[in-house]
Amino acid sequence: MFRHLSVTAFGLCFCVVVLGAFVRLTDAGLGCPDWPGCYGHLDVPLTSEEVSAANEAFPERPVEAGKAWKEMIHRYAAAILGLLILGMSLLSAIKRRGRKLPHVLLGLVIFQGILGMWTVTLLLKPLVVTSHLLGGMTILALLALVNLRERDWMAGWPVPTSNHMPHFAVAALCMVIVQIFLGAWTSTNYAALACVDFPTCHGRFVPEMDFAQGFTLWRGLGINYEFGVLDGPGRTAIHFTHRVGALLTAIIVGALIVRLLRESGASNRWRRMGLVLLVALLTQIGIGIATVVFHLPLAVATAHNAGAALLLLVIVSINWAVFNSRRIRQ
Repeated sequence: MFRHLSVTAFGLCFCVVVLGAFVRLTDAGLGCPDWPGCYGHLDVPLTSEEVSAANEAFPERPVEAGKAWKEMIHRYAAAILGLLILGMSLLSAIKRRGRKLPHVLLGLVIFQGILGMWTVTLLLKPLVVTSHLLGGMTILALLALVNLRERDWMAGWPVPTSNHMPHFAVAALCMVIVQIFLGAWTSTNYAALACVDFPTCHGRFVPEMDFAQGFTLWRGLGINYEFGVLDGPGRTAIHFTHRVGALLTAIIVGALIVRLLRESGASNRWRRMGLVLLVALLTQIGIGIATVVFHLPLAVATAHNAGAALLLLVIVSINWAVFNSRRIRQ
């Protein structure tokens, strides 16, 4: 039962992460101006009477049914995910007393719900929305770890011949986490199109930028951040930093790929993981470039978020394999 719950929760969590990106990219984050309902309903106001009452109650945010449904479907999916994780935690408490990770997940998903509420009530404050995205990625990664452990994924894996493999694996994981933050910060500040050319930005390799403005994390309460509040140089600084982060990510993850591909021995599992990581990295880089070149098409931008999640999952799996192989040897 626990295994079925963990697999279902993992698959649904991936969908919730991608759906959250879709909601954000379609500017539907405030499709429902209240929380947890939508204009005081458990669904979206549909009849003319309900819409009139909702518009009267929220005159600053008239009902847009399309955006409201996107937001509510995301909330429904997140609520179901929370129930699945609650079930995992309860089963773990009853039958698997030594397993702490399901309880950690339950705490995280509760806090993630609070962040979801603040996303609406604080009017898409970038720090809150970015934290919400990072929270989703964290839950996804931890659910992956639960499933890797439950299925004894390390059975039969050889120990890496390189003693430095753990350092490369951890460095790649840390860099990907930083890059996911930069990507989220770019999106939540509406800076994805701050540079519309590639590889230059505004025709220059070092454009005019305002890092102090771009990376001010807290600007006070009561500000509506929908469509962003920064001027051009601030958004350019964020976008440019994300590009630099992508280059550093490619270098550091590339170093891990080289280490994996150079592994020798009777098993070629490490080399296969290197190839999988190489494909994930190149795909994400290609999607990122396409996002700029084609001026942020919805499908490509959503795929960029999904690609970040996949890249994170591959590197989390590699870290799990590396450290568990060393533990088994010891």
